[in-house]
Amino acid sequence: MNTPQHDNLTRIAVGIEYDGSDFCGWQMQSHGTRTVQHEIEKALSIVADHPVKVVCAGRTDTGVHATGQVAHFDCNIDRGVKGWIMGTNAHLPDDVCIHWSRRVDENFSARFSATMRAYRYVIQLRDARPALNHRRVSWLHGALDTQAMHQAAQALLGENDFSSFRSAACQAEHAMRFVESINVSTEAGYVYIDIRANAFLHHMVRNIVGSLIMVGRNEKPVAWIAELLAQKDRTLAGPTAAAEGLYLVAVQYPDEYDLPDSGAIPRFS
Repeated sequence: MNTPQHDNLTRIAVGIEYDGSDFCGWQMQSHGTRTVQHEIEKALSIVADHPVKVVCAGRTDTGVHATGQVAHFDCNIDRGVKGWIMGTNAHLPDDVCIHWSRRVDENFSARFSATMRAYRYVIQLRDARPALNHRRVSWLHGALDTQAMHQAAQALLGENDFSSFRSAACQAEHAMRFVESINVSTEAGYVYIDIRANAFLHHMVRNIVGSLIMVGRNEKPVAWIAELLAQKDRTLAGPTAAAEGLYLVAVQYPDEYDLPDSGAIPRFS
């Protein structure tokens, strides 16, 4: 492959969708495990005809899915919208694809230019475990009080210290995050938890969901979520919810970049 000339590079942004079931997360691993980043970089490098490194909007963990992941990379040629999409997808496995591409300003960063990120967590409620969706949703038997969950979740709105919902492995410099919205809804036996924030801590969504489930099962009162937030102690919160139900569904950028809408919001029936 050719080596790109750094003084003549074009920056491209792409929208990415993937089923995270068989990936060890997004980030490239030194021990050779299968990651989304590795598959994307390998395919883009073939189309660009030189090694490509990508930067994503948000790293996802093992088993976590995405319909609205965004990444950028630099190359010494622009293959055009169809070239990047069709050419790259031809070299990608079935569980990951690029669904849009755009040429962007050299100052654009998929990570640092993002102003908001959105996740959806999906829980299927039924007595028997799911077979068809066993790697795409979380599963619980019994009922959940989704109204109580939604009411409790509103305590998380605004800028707060989310230390109570931060994993021990989190490497963020601080735990302050701004949550724009959080909604709990239910339809046809599925519970949807949607949360939008400027950024997320490691396991933040799954830790919030784990605690909200305890409220939904009437194991904890509605006011408990506000108390957890104030205590800033992860050991007091609920367990981390399973990875299978989590989707990165959208990343928002300033209008000046004129990027396409994010991917589809997963819904089941």
